[in-house]
Amino acid sequence: MNRDVGVHAVILAGGQGTRLKPYTTVVPKPLMPIGDVPILEVVLRQLGAAGIKRVTIATGYLAHLIEAFVGDGVRWGLDVDYSLEEHSLGTAGPIALLKEKLIGSDVVIALNGDILTTLNYREAIDFHRNNAAAATICVNRREQFVDFGVIHSDETGRFQRYEEKPTLEYEVSMGINIFSTEALEYLLKPTEFDNIPDLITRLHEGGQKVFAYKEPCYWLDIGRVDDYNEATRVFDDRRSEFLPD
Repeated sequence: MNRDVGVHAVILAGGQGTRLKPYTTVVPKPLMPIGDVPILEVVLRQLGAAGIKRVTIATGYLAHLIEAFVGDGVRWGLDVDYSLEEHSLGTAGPIALLKEKLIGSDVVIALNGDILTTLNYREAIDFHRNNAAAATICVNRREQFVDFGVIHSDETGRFQRYEEKPTLEYEVSMGINIFSTEALEYLLKPTEFDNIPDLITRLHEGGQKVFAYKEPCYWLDIGRVDDYNEATRVFDDRRSEFLPD
């Protein structure tokens, strides 16, 4: 696999995983095992298979356990280092801490460390570059069945139409965002709480090009116990789809 030296990945792994307690009382969420592999290892191996070599893991809660497990990343062909948050900085704040380090890359991919997905990172990055985007949000289509009759009315309350038990379709952020380094100028100071949706909004309002990358892939954010159980089941059934080797 040819390495893309222009890409730097930042894995956001500093959260406390409160919705997964009591599991995360002693294990940080990115190290929760799915099958026999921690979810963070799945993410790292996927990045390596996509040709991404340079990875910084932004840590906070139980950081020493993450560093002890991952090390320098050499066993996966990666060059891994770390950035430690002294206090919570949101999802964009950790990127601001790394601004000087990231400035030498043309693309920064920031992603949560607890995502199970079959997303093709290589194609997402190519899409970002081909569109000369300041930011690209990787999105996943969702459907939700509404088990009620939905009433549509105008602002006066006058009936417009009736919709019987519709299925709503919408696109959600996968927690995987790609930035050109010029976009980092829109970050707040690294000591301030700042979230990626706020950064995306500032870029859009500043006239920068923001795109949504859409791919029919599997995606699950392992945020709750039910999600974790589902991820374990799917990973066992479709392991070869998630692990490139």
